[in-house]
Amino acid sequence: MENNTSNYVYDNVTQINDDDSSRKYLAKVFTWMFVALGVSAFVAFEFFANQSLMNLILVPGAGFTLLGYAAIFSPLVFSMVVSFGFNRISYVAMLVIFMAYAVAIGITLSIFGLIYTAGSIFTVFLSASVVFGIMAIAGYTTHQDLTQFGSILRIVLFGAFAVWIINMFMHSAQVDYLISFVFVAIMIGLTSYYVQMLKRIGAGIEYGTEESKKLVIIGAFVLYTTFINLFMWMLRIFGRRR
Repeated sequence: MENNTSNYVYDNVTQINDDDSSRKYLAKVFTWMFVALGVSAFVAFEFFANQSLMNLILVPGAGFTLLGYAAIFSPLVFSMVVSFGFNRISYVAMLVIFMAYAVAIGITLSIFGLIYTAGSIFTVFLSASVVFGIMAIAGYTTHQDLTQFGSILRIVLFGAFAVWIINMFMHSAQVDYLISFVFVAIMIGLTSYYVQMLKRIGAGIEYGTEESKKLVIIGAFVLYTTFINLFMWMLRIFGRRR
C-alpha cells in the first residue's frame, strides 16, 4: 500500500524555514488524515456488523467476490492515480479519490474482524496510534536531516515487499512472521521521515492556491497510508485470532 507521492511533493516545493506555516499545513494534513480514518472505521464496522454487506465482498465457503477483490486491490490503483496525476487532477477530484480510498480500506479492514478478536484489534489500533504519535513528534522536532534515512527505508521497503510476494507462494510461516516485524520497523521509521518531509513542504506552501489544497490531501494520503500499514502489520504480529 506504500506510494511514491511523497517524492513528487518534496521535489516540487521550495523549502524555507517557517514554523508557523508548517504547523498550519500539518494541522490540515492531520485533520484530513483523521477524517479518512473515521470513514474507514465507519465502513469497516458497517460491513462487519451487517451480514448482507459482508456477503457482497466475502461469501462463506466460496471466498471473495469481485467486489471483494476490487476492494483489496483498489488502494494500489488509487495510489497510482494520486502519485502520477497530481498536475492533471483537480482538488475536488483528488479529495473524492482520497475518500474512496478510505472506503476501500475500510471494506478491507472489515475482513480482519472475522480473523481477529475485537479486543485485540482495539488494543493493536491503540498501540499503533501511540507508536505513530511518538514517531510523528520525533520527526517534527528532530533537527537531524532524515532524507537519506528515508531513502534507505524506501529501498528496504521494496525489498521486503518482494520477499513478501515470493513468500505468498512459499507459504513459510517463519518468513511471514519475520517480514511482519520488518514492515513494522519500516513504517515506524517512515513516520518520522514523512512528518519531517511534510513539515518542510508546509514551510514553502503558498496558501490559497489549488496546488496548496492538493498538497494537503497528498500529505494526508501519505500519513494515512503509513498508519494503516503500521496497524495492519502490527495486527499480523500481535492480533489474537478467533
